[in-house]
Amino acid sequence: RELQAEMAEFLSHIPNLPADDTPPGSDETANVEVRRVGEPRRLNAAKQHFEIGEALGLMDFEAAAKMSGARFVFLKSDLARLERALACFMLDLHTEQFGYSETSPPFLVRDQAMFGTGQLPKFREEQFGTTNGYWLIPTSEVSLTNQVRESILDEAKLPLRFTAWTPCFRSEAGAAGRDTRGMIRMHQFQKVELVSITTPEQSNAEHERMTGAAEEVLKRLGLAYRVMALCTGDMGFSARKTYDLEVWLPGQNAYREISSCSNCGDFQARRMDARYRPAEGKGTRFVHTLNGSGVAVGRALVAVLETYQNEDGSVTIPEVLRPYMRGQEAIKPHG
Repeated sequence: RELQAEMAEFLSHIPNLPADDTPPGSDETANVEVRRVGEPRRLNAAKQHFEIGEALGLMDFEAAAKMSGARFVFLKSDLARLERALACFMLDLHTEQFGYSETSPPFLVRDQAMFGTGQLPKFREEQFGTTNGYWLIPTSEVSLTNQVRESILDEAKLPLRFTAWTPCFRSEAGAAGRDTRGMIRMHQFQKVELVSITTPEQSNAEHERMTGAAEEVLKRLGLAYRVMALCTGDMGFSARKTYDLEVWLPGQNAYREISSCSNCGDFQARRMDARYRPAEGKGTRFVHTLNGSGVAVGRALVAVLETYQNEDGSVTIPEVLRPYMRGQEAIKPHG
């Protein structure tokens, strides 16, 4: 029993095997660009989002730091509403256009849930844990995917598609000195997540479909972006194939990740013991799980501020968000 426990602990640290068409490579320099969509906006004196937000009087890192330290922010008034508008727009799009079921999941989970999706045991130091045995979710992928743990599903009910808008909590261990200013890398941030539970035969097509759903968010917001196929050395622990969506940020004059869509195959299903009963044949098979950001709300806010900034300090609100902003067309500086 001791040897079996030792073997199980050892195996739990081994990542998923990459798919055959995942580009080989050791780091992000080997990632492969799949396509570009939209024309990046070029501005002579583009400001970064935190400069825009602070000048508007609606983004306060200093007040947040007094109570919580670095990597936290207060969003106020129109920016707080804009953040909510972005999330509501994304949820409406994914539920109405792409058939995802809106879910309000737990934000606190136990060890077995974090183990099931691959955050534990290897990435323990990157998580926020409580003093009484819970973990704050680093992404609602954990809660949404674990809905099917220790279950046997009917093939006729697959695929299952879930979406949720939740806060996410990450310690950002190892990120010292990276993106220290602004909202790119926070301890607490908002995200709309997409999760699919499918059969092995469906999962590749579902991966493309999920990526397309995330892309549609950026298209409707009028944001330029590119799709990158991650190489073997840059993929997450649980993924066998991943597409990153990188949005253009005029203030940084660079593409930055705003969504990551991954096919995990049966890797998480084995850790969760999540199976389905095929319509034909005997026995059960492991499901395939997929997850993606649809998209990161904070980074979408960053992209909107930088893309739609005006010389007078105001920010034009994208048309698709105006119904969620009571018809407001622009955010102007607050005195």
